[in-house]
Amino acid sequence: MPVATGTKRVKGVSIYRPFVFGSIARPIDPNDKPKNLPAEHTHQWTVWVKGVDDEDISYWLKKVQFKLHETYANALRTKESPPFEITETGWGEFEIQLKLHFVDGSNEKPQALWHALKLHPYGPDAEGQRERREAIVSQNYEEVVFNEPVEQFYEILTGGPNNTPKGKGGKGSKQAAMYGRSGGPRLRTAELPEREGPGNPYSRGAEGKELDRMKEAIKTVEGLVERETRELKEKEGRLEVLRGTEGGVIKKR
Repeated sequence: MPVATGTKRVKGVSIYRPFVFGSIARPIDPNDKPKNLPAEHTHQWTVWVKGVDDEDISYWLKKVQFKLHETYANALRTKESPPFEITETGWGEFEIQLKLHFVDGSNEKPQALWHALKLHPYGPDAEGQRERREAIVSQNYEEVVFNEPVEQFYEILTGGPNNTPKGKGGKGSKQAAMYGRSGGPRLRTAELPEREGPGNPYSRGAEGKELDRMKEAIKTVEGLVERETRELKEKEGRLEVLRGTEGGVIKKR
């Protein structure tokens, strides 16, 4: 039986797309507080889903649903075009559910994740940050993986934000998506930028530094394990000596 149009999958292929989700919260100046704002609201915050280094992700992401705390009016809110973000005010921290809906023709189910909204600073300089009334940024790098996407979605993913799928052999066709103008294979992944940029801490350079830190941490842990193992063997040896003296006769002088 032939496969229905739009449901035939590209076998053996996995494509990932990176993105960032997070929030920024700013304390509200009590001397410049809007009159219509509830008295207990102390912060204004924005929660978002966006591309790494603000790359356009709307070619594969259709909309984002934000599920806020039930005390908010219209707690379930949807953004169907970039920027995928909402702004609110409040006084408490809570978890926000983010549900990602993919573009029409993707044949992919929505995916949900959770973000912990942070309003207050933490860490050794928390008091200083409060005094300086600094904005609190909390964000996470994530990757969504599409395993064996349907052909139509494969074309969209490999074509990028400026690609529009067309007919067989056209600019947006599967063949064009697989090979660049030079005829060589086209990369099918969205790479991190080489270096960090303003507002973007995620890059291949930062990834390399983090890997180096992990390697050093592993060496430190291995050294500690080796030392503990050596000390344990020494203690076991002394214990065996003590056991060997049990039952011996102690002569009085």
